[in-house]
Amino acid sequence: MEKKLKVGIIGAGRIGKIHAENIVKKFGYVEVKAIADVYADKIKDFAQSLGIKNVYDDYKKIIDDPEIDAVVICSSTNTHSQISIEAANAGKHIFCEKPIDYDLSRINAVLEAVEKAGIKYQVGFNRRFDHNFKKVRELVKDGKIGDVHIVKVTSRDPAPPPIEYVKVSGGMFLDMTIHDFDMVRYLTGSEVVEVYTNAAVLVDPAIGEAGDVDTALISLKFKNGAIGIIDNSRRAAYGYDQRVEVFGSKGKAEAMNDTPTTVVLSTEDAVTSDKPKYFFLERYMDSFADEMKEFFDAILNDTPTPVSAIDGLKPVLIGLAAKKSFDEGKPISIEE
Repeated sequence: MEKKLKVGIIGAGRIGKIHAENIVKKFGYVEVKAIADVYADKIKDFAQSLGIKNVYDDYKKIIDDPEIDAVVICSSTNTHSQISIEAANAGKHIFCEKPIDYDLSRINAVLEAVEKAGIKYQVGFNRRFDHNFKKVRELVKDGKIGDVHIVKVTSRDPAPPPIEYVKVSGGMFLDMTIHDFDMVRYLTGSEVVEVYTNAAVLVDPAIGEAGDVDTALISLKFKNGAIGIIDNSRRAAYGYDQRVEVFGSKGKAEAMNDTPTTVVLSTEDAVTSDKPKYFFLERYMDSFADEMKEFFDAILNDTPTPVSAIDGLKPVLIGLAAKKSFDEGKPISIEE
């Protein structure tokens, strides 16, 4: 390309730094012109190491820069919708980490701003870009398993988050299970129409004291007639447990955990193999680069983004229904 695509990154926490490094190191046709964070002084060395010249404590400097074509929003969740609207109004293409917001009216305001501006908008549900899950989706889409009857998603973290995070996260259904709500839509190609939640506090009493749960089974009904189950835990003693299965009229497709190696040692004492990769940075690192590539491709080729703003809305709707189901002890339709 003669002219590089110019990007600004808003938020330089863990995920913001991952995106910054991936863009600088893997996309020669993209320039990170600026990065903004409320703790700008603490990220200057990081920015300098990547050759990012402009470091701001005010993200509006990125929004107001006419040379910047796109923004990558990695700031705290409570800022996503407002920054999205401001960026859309400024004509910037937007990649926004999940969720857009927890408030439906604010998400709808983002949808309206995006449509009015005619810009590209992609939500960071990176698990869609995992090599295993993409293959399962391809098999389902190609009809290899026939009509979908059952979908199962297992998602268990190796350790619970800090209580300080639990108190502001929006709850497990909206900060953890939201990935799984997106995944079942992605794998089945169908919408969830009803949710029933059975949940408990079995990992850490402090999570319950903070008003949340840490263990859940969530039953789902889909528009195409399929049924599903998601099981979650905040702590799996053996590591990061991430598995999916789609069962249908012609067979099934399943993806097991990624492990450091596929070696199995068999002796007279035991048959052993590696534990799953530990946490999402190991398990899903490649997917973060792959989702960003798709975002840039959509901008450069003027094609739809693979995870639209509507795709950002639907898992929040399911998450709110899951919480309502748990609170009221009954199935909840998404229409409610």
